[in-house]
Amino acid sequence: MSDLNSLKNRVVWVDIPVANLDRAQKFYAAVLGIAVHKEQFGEVSFCVLDHGDGNGGCLVENAAEVSAKGALVYLNVDQRIRDAVAKVESNGGSIITSIHAIGPHGFRAVIIDCEGNRIALHSTVDS
Repeated sequence: MSDLNSLKNRVVWVDIPVANLDRAQKFYAAVLGIAVHKEQFGEVSFCVLDHGDGNGGCLVENAAEVSAKGALVYLNVDQRIRDAVAKVESNGGSIITSIHAIGPHGFRAVIIDCEGNRIALHSTVDS
């Protein structure tokens, strides 16, 4: 994940909601033909899709969001997450989850854009 926030990449990550983490892990490993690693951060278990030096994603067990809200796309706002979040509401969006740490992977805020889409804003630092 060293290149997670390359200035060349706008989409930096995606969370795919699943109803059953073990079943989804087997499905994505088989269909994509890649390793899918189960990990734990605090109380949360998730599976990371193998992505080497490129952009990646993970499977997150949350049955309530399966197909109802779909995948969560992370957009790169590296080193300006506070500025980006400050501009959400004045530009027609709303904030679902304010800026918070996501373990060793930086910081995110989850918002609704001006069209009603749920997206995450991502930064390696909280600034």
